[in-house]
Amino acid sequence: MMKILEVKNLTKKFPETTAVDGVSFSIDEGICFGLLGPNGAGKTTTIEIMEGIQDASSGDVFFRGNARTKAYHEKIGIQFQSTSLPQFLTVKETLQTFRMLYRIKSDLDWLIRVCHLDDILSRDNAKISGGQRQRLLIAMALANDPEIVFLDEPTTGLDPQARRNLWDIVSEIKSRNKTIVLTTHYMEEAQILCDIIGIMDHGKLIAMDRTGKLLGDYSDMATILLKDVCIEKMAGFASPHYIIEDTIEIQTADPDSCIKDLISRGVSLKGMTVRSMNLEDLFLKLTGKELRN
Repeated sequence: MMKILEVKNLTKKFPETTAVDGVSFSIDEGICFGLLGPNGAGKTTTIEIMEGIQDASSGDVFFRGNARTKAYHEKIGIQFQSTSLPQFLTVKETLQTFRMLYRIKSDLDWLIRVCHLDDILSRDNAKISGGQRQRLLIAMALANDPEIVFLDEPTTGLDPQARRNLWDIVSEIKSRNKTIVLTTHYMEEAQILCDIIGIMDHGKLIAMDRTGKLLGDYSDMATILLKDVCIEKMAGFASPHYIIEDTIEIQTADPDSCIKDLISRGVSLKGMTVRSMNLEDLFLKLTGKELRN
């Protein structure tokens, strides 16, 4: 499979910190690649360098094996998390306007169909819902028929139904052999959509592999979830555990011994859940931090 993007020894230094610290990876053509990390991990800076929005302090990004040129910007589409839509234009007029900015254009009917915009084409941009707005932003990112589509937290703030609608759009885009680079704060979303996942922390890439392989490496781990636990009773508890809102998550390779320890501490097991490790559990294990908004 051809490597469409290669990041080599990427570093980005600011006066107060090193945001990206010697990061290297490659992305195959036609896949959905997810770059995850807690706030301040360096993922946004890495993505912006890949997009050409920021310059690296050192290192290189290669497109199809070659250094990027000005033509690279014609080959990519970017859906920013926060974008102001043109005022006093309808959805259809907005799409038509953005298509005219490019030499190569996506078929308008395809954009409308794949992003489910048929019902709102005549509606003013100021009068569309959050989910409709995100679908329009993705259509705008596809206006130049890009080879690589960067999606920056495309489902943040959406209700579950709108989020799943966008998942269908991402799958449809990938079916046309387009490469997707995705950032998201939703672990379930990353696990469903991404073929390859990279996890960053403290400016470094700490894990990267096929999603199933990453989870398979920790298949012997289990997660125990407990609600309304007296925190004082967890003092000195050996297994890694995290407090998320009113829930304690415990990660262990020996759930039997873990549960015996909880009982000996007088911890109530009422409502306890035990499940195999998922991507969010793995993220917590590797970084010790939540990936939340």
